[in-house]
Amino acid sequence: MSDVSETQLFHINEQISEQYRKYKVDSAIHYTLKNKELAIHLGSNLSEKVNLQLAKLYAVKGLYVESRKLLDAIEKNKLDTLLLQEYYIINNNFYSNYGLSTNDRTYFKLSEEYRDSLLMLLPEHSFLYQLETSTKNIAPLQNYELAQKQLLTLLEKTHDDDPNRAIIAYFLGLIYKRKGNIKLQEKYFSISAIADIKNSIKDNASLQSLALTYYELGDIDKAYLFIKAAIDDAVFCNVRYREQEGTSFYTIINTAYEEKEQRQKKQLRNYLLLISFLSIALIGMLWYVYKQMKHLIQVRRELRHTNIQLKELNSELSFINQSLQESNHIKEEYIAHFFNLCSSYIDKIENYRKLLYKRALNNQFQEVTKLLKSTTLVEKELEELYKNFDAIFLNIYPNFVEEFNNLLQPQEHIFPKKGELLNTELRIFALIRLGITDSSKIADFLRYSLRTVYNYRVKVRNKSAVSRDEFEEQVQKISVFSTKK
Repeated sequence: MSDVSETQLFHINEQISEQYRKYKVDSAIHYTLKNKELAIHLGSNLSEKVNLQLAKLYAVKGLYVESRKLLDAIEKNKLDTLLLQEYYIINNNFYSNYGLSTNDRTYFKLSEEYRDSLLMLLPEHSFLYQLETSTKNIAPLQNYELAQKQLLTLLEKTHDDDPNRAIIAYFLGLIYKRKGNIKLQEKYFSISAIADIKNSIKDNASLQSLALTYYELGDIDKAYLFIKAAIDDAVFCNVRYREQEGTSFYTIINTAYEEKEQRQKKQLRNYLLLISFLSIALIGMLWYVYKQMKHLIQVRRELRHTNIQLKELNSELSFINQSLQESNHIKEEYIAHFFNLCSSYIDKIENYRKLLYKRALNNQFQEVTKLLKSTTLVEKELEELYKNFDAIFLNIYPNFVEEFNNLLQPQEHIFPKKGELLNTELRIFALIRLGITDSSKIADFLRYSLRTVYNYRVKVRNKSAVSRDEFEEQVQKISVFSTKK
């Protein structure tokens, strides 16, 4: 710091103090007091300048006695134009803040007198002149339309990084508040708050005004949030009159907030009770549904079991009906063939009798004896009998050979020779299909020994593609009717 002159240091402290003025007033006072010591050495009118700055900061902090003492000690006729403007600005702010603190309108009148003095010094084209003029039109003149027009024009020339934007937007918010337009009131107080936050201004009225706006709108949560932020800023910056204002409004908003919280808690309790009741009712309903579902499952299980039984019964009935149809068909076929065979055999016996009678009548007894000894007729009739049996059987069971072979291994299929309808193996199992399962009866019909029939049956069972024990049972299930479509 040895390379910095006292004059440079004075200006540095002045700039730092100005930066702190709206952020933390105690720090601003600290650097201004440093300049007070430097001003003694530097001379000129710097002491008056420092005293003005201190008076301004003391008023902000709420040290009104100290501030007034400094202001009264200044000889305004010795001040240059810029310092005189500053003198009127500080007095204007002093009486305005003091009036707010004491709630005495007398001080507001004094504040306006100093504003009028300031306006007489300011160039009409200057920003400060236009701002102070529009402020005067708000109060005490209450010329809101003109003030609104002036402020909107000024607002267009600023941006969020400009601290003046916060002041202009705040006054616009006040105008719309007095005009009863709460939506625009909310808009411009919000613009002011944004500018204050962006410029790190803790000495602000925007957050407090925004809190009251939301209180009017009935948004207690936002009102509570902003009034707390306003008080926190005032405490941090150590601006007494802001603290007093914020505290007075905080009581109102906090009461409303607590009432809302109580209502919400009560509502929450009611909801919890309702939810508990609904939960119990739901559990009861779920239990009832569970019981009904369990009962329904049992009923379905029983129905399924009943359906299975019905299907089995239907299958049995179908099988019985099919068996009856087969039986009736077999009876019809065999009865018709039986009568035909009987008629044919009667004719043959009659013809054979006539032949024997004729031979006997002609005393051809040797011929008669020869005919009686011959087995040709019997063999011929047996062959005819088997052909008739085969034809009748295949007429009843047209797919017997095919379905019978389906029960055998592929390489063990049995087919009749050319000119035959059935061979011996097929004829034995044809009789089994007709229900003749006794080997002795089969042997009698086919004129074979019991041993031969037994061997045939065993030999074929050994070729079975199904269980040997079930083979003949499966043969008996071969259908009368064709399974082909």
